[in-house]
Amino acid sequence: MTSLSSHGPRVQAEKLSSLLLWTPFRRVKGSAMMNAMVLQDENFVSKEEFQAVEKKLVEEKAAHAKTKVLLAKEEEKLQFALGEVEVLSKQLEKEKLAFEKALSSVKSKVLQESSKKDQLITKCNEIESHIIKQEDILNGKENEIKELQQVISQQKQIFRNHMSDFRIQKQQESYMAQVLDQKRKKASGTHQAHSHQHPREK
Repeated sequence: MTSLSSHGPRVQAEKLSSLLLWTPFRRVKGSAMMNAMVLQDENFVSKEEFQAVEKKLVEEKAAHAKTKVLLAKEEEKLQFALGEVEVLSKQLEKEKLAFEKALSSVKSKVLQESSKKDQLITKCNEIESHIIKQEDILNGKENEIKELQQVISQQKQIFRNHMSDFRIQKQQESYMAQVLDQKRKKASGTHQAHSHQHPREK
């Protein structure tokens, strides 16, 4: 008996059904009948082979249906995953835009702060330079004050010396005045004494 394994399961089943149903009822004569018998003999399969093929076909159909169900589930999972990916992509794009906006804002603030910092540094340098100039001026004034204090101290010392000399001079003048006054008084007393003696002599 010829094997039909080289054909697909469905083709084999249909061919076997056709042979089993129609071949016994063929009515041919002579050589036509002989030819039919030879053809029937060549294409005849046993019941066991037919049942095995039919069972295999049913199993393949069931497997195909199961595969189709699994494929549908996988497609559903795939669509769900694609939906999640799309949602995540949109969320990621939104977060990316928000991040870029925040980064731009931070960069702008950093530039502003940097500009403010530079301005503050410049201002501090100007103030420091002004303070140094003022310190130089104060140092110069302090030196002038010290020089003036020295001059004043010298003038005070000269004044004290002058006052001392003046007091000495005054004391000397007072002393000389007293001496002269005493001499005048003494001279005046002597003159009066001589003037009283002359009348007695007369």
